[in-house]
Amino acid sequence: MEINKKYKYTKTIRNWLLLGLIMLVGQVIIGGITRLTGSGLSITRWDIITGVIPPLNAEDWLHEFNLYKETPQFHKINSTFTIQDFKFIYFWEYFHRLWVRALGFIFLIPFIIFVIRKKINGYLIKRLALVVLLTILTASAGWIMVKSGLVNRPWVNAYKLTIHFVLALLVITAMVKTIADVYNYGTSKVLNSKKIVSLVIGITFIQMIFAGLMSGMKAGLYYPSWPDMNGEFLPAVLSDSDNWIWHNMINYDSYLFAPALIQFTHRMLAYLLLTVTIYMFFKLKNNVTAFSKKWLNTTLFLVLLQVVLGILTVLNVAGKIPLFLGTSHQLVGVLFLISLLFFNYSIRKQKP
Repeated sequence: MEINKKYKYTKTIRNWLLLGLIMLVGQVIIGGITRLTGSGLSITRWDIITGVIPPLNAEDWLHEFNLYKETPQFHKINSTFTIQDFKFIYFWEYFHRLWVRALGFIFLIPFIIFVIRKKINGYLIKRLALVVLLTILTASAGWIMVKSGLVNRPWVNAYKLTIHFVLALLVITAMVKTIADVYNYGTSKVLNSKKIVSLVIGITFIQMIFAGLMSGMKAGLYYPSWPDMNGEFLPAVLSDSDNWIWHNMINYDSYLFAPALIQFTHRMLAYLLLTVTIYMFFKLKNNVTAFSKKWLNTTLFLVLLQVVLGILTVLNVAGKIPLFLGTSHQLVGVLFLISLLFFNYSIRKQKP
């Protein structure tokens, strides 16, 4: 892909876009914490304007708590909750929603100012419009996801959670592309081995899908061992052909098949991703510019760290996913994707 962006963006524009990327990553991580703490269903309504204001007195808290008591999650899992317990899970879901509102605020007002003052060109307006559209889709999918946990099941639907997560990654991907273009990433150096980079990016996105399913199905809880899965390489439930039916994939909370399949695939993809990333590193490390080499080094470091964190997370499961390790595993996974994308854009051909 060739780029030739003659338009010069100010340092303010560049820093604004970087801040947006940081906040997008923060939103994904806060969402992960919300999931791990079981907080996602604590707020049962989506009030875009009035929802900015949290409960301010005992009466408001009691009202919110009573709404939560009507949910399946309270009846089936958290029936012993006190109002103090409720305040803890409410905080994370509120913070998650407040962060995305702040993200919109930080983007919208400067965006309008920059357009009025003609500080950004048509290209950047279109790119940011795409980011905004994807963000709206992500937020909408998030609310659909939450609603899926307010009826019958005491948790959100794993497949809807995965859609929400993947859309968030697409927002980040779109923002990375925008930043790479604004910073005029590229090289005049000819590189004939870029297919391996596309392969690694493709495997990474597939792995991210399974990561969302891992979280949604709480699949990490069922096989808290490594390198085996409760003493087996391939869980016995996957060896029985009778289990390979769609019913077991839909009813993942009642049958072990789907969590076993998702965790096994997630592990195998992790080994594959580690292998191809190492191969990419040694194949390209002597053929890229010093700037690109920094991103390449970063991808190698992050994939190694990610594998270690994944193993530690599984080994430290004790009835629930450890919060720090689980969150760190998700953060490093997102950072790996970002570094991989920046590396990819740094080796594309650029006209003088």
